[in-house]
Amino acid sequence: MYAVIEEGGKQYRVSQGNKIRVEKRDAVEGETLSIDKVLLLGRDDGAEIGSPYVKGASVTAKVLSHGKEDKVIVFKYRRKKNYRRFRGHRQQYTELLVESVEG
Repeated sequence: MYAVIEEGGKQYRVSQGNKIRVEKRDAVEGETLSIDKVLLLGRDDGAEIGSPYVKGASVTAKVLSHGKEDKVIVFKYRRKKNYRRFRGHRQQYTELLVESVEG
């Protein structure tokens, strides 16, 4: 069984035992989260599509860690104009372990 969930404005396809990185959440490491925004629930006999969410479906996940992604470099340059702008960005994330998919 798998599910497509919405978390932090993005969509993720998850199943039991998957590790996913979502945008940073205010949760303590080791805490269990319940995600109710299930867009699609896939089973062996077919898929159940929500409008917008599947009623009664939820995904339980455990918070493993928090961290920062690799640095993304943004470099703007205009030749012959002495224009250079250098910016870096590191997105914070929360790593989740999907414990169960219910529906």
